[in-house]
Amino acid sequence: MFYWVMKTIFIGPVVNLLFRPWVKGMDNVPETGPAVLVSNHLSFSDSIFLPLAVPRPVSFLAKSEYFTGKGLKGKLTAAFFRLANQLPMDRSGGAASASSLNAGVDVLENGGLLGIYPEGTRSPDGRLYRGKTGVAKLVLQTGVPVIPVAMIGTDKVQPIGRKIPNIRRIGIIVGEPLDFSRYAGMENDRFIQRSVTDEIMYELMRLSGQEYVDVYASTMKEKQAAARKVSKGAEARSAAVRLPESEAGSAGSAETASTQETAGGPGGPRTRKSVRKPGTVTSIGRRNPKPKAEGIEPEDTEPHSA
Repeated sequence: MFYWVMKTIFIGPVVNLLFRPWVKGMDNVPETGPAVLVSNHLSFSDSIFLPLAVPRPVSFLAKSEYFTGKGLKGKLTAAFFRLANQLPMDRSGGAASASSLNAGVDVLENGGLLGIYPEGTRSPDGRLYRGKTGVAKLVLQTGVPVIPVAMIGTDKVQPIGRKIPNIRRIGIIVGEPLDFSRYAGMENDRFIQRSVTDEIMYELMRLSGQEYVDVYASTMKEKQAAARKVSKGAEARSAAVRLPESEAGSAGSAETASTQETAGGPGGPRTRKSVRKPGTVTSIGRRNPKPKAEGIEPEDTEPHSA
């Protein structure tokens, strides 16, 4: 009930008015029966735009962190995701991830639509990354058709780290169903799992037009985070050994003022005496020119060629 009310009365009309999503190929989604919607993942809002566009209810496997938040905000977030047909997905791998997929199996066995992001996380730079084999295990185990979906422009609407979305148009392209029944009984074969996953990712690349990177998105995020950490460390070290311009200017002004204070008073001889301040660096091997007295040119300190 909550899902239907939010989709048709509250969120749906507002999203359609502001973002004017265009949809192509929605007739490829079966009217009845189980199926897996596999989509590229550009933005947090993908899980909002896609379910609103599909006529049938869609249950998504969402990261488990959305369901484990603390405090009032965490509890409200968890409640919203559950009411919106979102299922917690442990992405740590191994037995934990396999257990999370069982919730998806239940949805499919009950004849529902299950949404999943094969990349496992949002793309860090708009490119399409290597798919994880969990989706292949799920598909081979249940024998249901796979519906590839390409989200277009959602990374411009809500980039990673941005909470308030930009108002601009987005697109959704739904491809023809993929049938993997030829691999029946081979769901535990690693090579078959990888082959099925790669076929799915190829279809997503074809529909979305994204550049494909044969690396996991999570690995790329770790590399980018490490690079930012190194860059910040280098900047901090550079700042520690560099004299700020403001301090350098202050030092120069102080030295000039000290020089003027040693000048003679009115009517007296005018002499200029430089007073060095603590910390003043003197270049070795250079001769300072003699100070210029009033009306007298300084001597040439450079030898003339014969």
